[in-house]
Amino acid sequence: MQSHELLHEVLHDGNAKEIAAEMGLSLSLIYKWAEPAEAGSGTANPLDRIEALVRCSKDLRVVQWICERAGGFFIKNPKSNWPHPHFLIPATNQIVQEFADLLAVIASAAADNSITKQESKEIRARWEELKAVTEGFVRCCEEGNFSPLRKDLGRSENL
Repeated sequence: MQSHELLHEVLHDGNAKEIAAEMGLSLSLIYKWAEPAEAGSGTANPLDRIEALVRCSKDLRVVQWICERAGGFFIKNPKSNWPHPHFLIPATNQIVQEFADLLAVIASAAADNSITKQESKEIRARWEELKAVTEGFVRCCEEGNFSPLRKDLGRSENL
């Protein structure tokens, strides 16, 4: 789906006047966002600008910030264009190990019945790593292609 198509649906389902008022923008600008770029609106919509910012900066923290503001989180989809090897045990072991690492960080932080900001950051980092590893595994399962898992496991074993 193109950004202008999504914005068109959002405006159709929502109230463009309220959106314009809340954002302090003109109603015509809000409607221009829902037009395809080729239509000559001359106004890049916010979604296209965010996409450009991420592409130019190569920094996914922008996307993570938006996801957090929306009450969720971002996990990058793994690339999977390698031939299919026949193993799963090491990959599942890695997920279990990541989960164990997260639990160890949580247990250590909570041992004194208080969790500091630094401990919270460590918990968040381990959680993000667990989500990423698990998402990679699930995607490979869905695609029936486990080569990316083998590649990732090879890197972690050499660390």
